[in-house]
Amino acid sequence: MKYLLSNKFKKPGWILFCIGIILGVIHSINDYESNLLTTKVISLFHYDTIFSDDSAILKIVENSIVDELITIIIIIGGLLISFSKEKIEDEFILKVRLDSLVWAILINYGILLFTTIFIYDIRYFHVLVYNVFTPLLIFIIRFNYVVYKKSGHEE
Repeated sequence: MKYLLSNKFKKPGWILFCIGIILGVIHSINDYESNLLTTKVISLFHYDTIFSDDSAILKIVENSIVDELITIIIIIGGLLISFSKEKIEDEFILKVRLDSLVWAILINYGILLFTTIFIYDIRYFHVLVYNVFTPLLIFIIRFNYVVYKKSGHEE
């Protein structure tokens, strides 16, 4: 279990993850439009149109970084939750971690296959954006549910 962080990272992870999800929902309700935190950023493989004279491998552009910050907060929070040790790490927790990871990957790609077949245009792009977070979300939900359910039966 060398790759797991100390249990003390779990609480900050939950704080970041919850804040990120709340901000993400608010941002998506507002149709991803924001002029907050507009700044100059480095854009890799930038092009306005495919055959534009304005295409460049590296370019400095002006962009609102709200969606990028929300994404970073959700990912870091989710990783801190997922990769922090439990107070008691035993074989049961190890098995639940592995099973939850398998569930998360299978469900994630099941959703992706289903939406690839039945959803098109910009809605498909939205699914792909959300699909970035589903492995972490499914892992966190299933892992904590199984651990909670097991601890409830032991008392």
